[in-house]
Amino acid sequence: MSIGERRPVTGGDDEAARLDAALPDVDWSVAPVGTVFSRFDAPSGQLAVASLGDPADPRVVLIPGVTGSKEDFYLLAPVLVAAGYYVQSFDLAGQYESADAGPPAGERYTYALLTGDVVAFLRDGGPAHVLGYSFAGILAQLALVTHPELFRSLTLLTAPPEPGQAFRGVRVIGWLSWLTTAHQGASLMIWGITTNKNRVSESRLAFVRSRFALTRRSSVDDIVGLMKRVPDVRARVAATGIPLLIATGDHDLWPTHLHAANAQALRGRLAVYRTGHSPCETAPHQLGRDMIALFHEAELR
Repeated sequence: MSIGERRPVTGGDDEAARLDAALPDVDWSVAPVGTVFSRFDAPSGQLAVASLGDPADPRVVLIPGVTGSKEDFYLLAPVLVAAGYYVQSFDLAGQYESADAGPPAGERYTYALLTGDVVAFLRDGGPAHVLGYSFAGILAQLALVTHPELFRSLTLLTAPPEPGQAFRGVRVIGWLSWLTTAHQGASLMIWGITTNKNRVSESRLAFVRSRFALTRRSSVDDIVGLMKRVPDVRARVAATGIPLLIATGDHDLWPTHLHAANAQALRGRLAVYRTGHSPCETAPHQLGRDMIALFHEAELR
């Protein structure tokens, strides 16, 4: 999910927090200067890719969630590039400018299809520091346990913190997820985003609404269905020993105690920001700072 929310409330002497508090409203359809757009021939079809930085630098791959896109990282990517990294992102199959990628007619978007794309993209460019945002955190973990050689580190950004029926722990309305079909759940998600229940800026709202003109509704329905049956690979992820960051906002969809328990199960570091589900949009300097620290830890190994 990529739904955005209010700007973070910050305090103290944290320079990254001050920079995040001073973020201006931006046009999310305008890429950072130097961004290169391309297409990647994935197993499911062509995926839209955005790359920023020097390809000779260590690689970072940022994977957006359902209803999201590569543009969700337009504030985070420059922070990582400034620290000496090459940053790439791509739209998932069925989403935004990768809308034509997906399963054969009559078939569904599956974990195998979506994870296969992640593995292919990582293999094509070589090992990377990977971030999985929300639903993509599930895909990143599935890719990691089968191909650990492709990962230098893993950041799970507001990813579902529990296996099984992932929506059950969502604040306030989690109980409704037991009563809704995948299609109904997707409808509720899209309604919340397009009616701006998360109070994003007008420019952000205009962009996220525009994405739905391309995103395949069937992909959203299928992914919501997948999130109702999340595989439990926590022990296998932890066993890889890869440096792990679990990053969330203290007003995320899922309460912080669930993310903390997940971090413990994964043997990862927990970072909590004073924001909501989308720290890549609202706390990019703080998130970038913590990711870079994770990268350095991985590089020292």
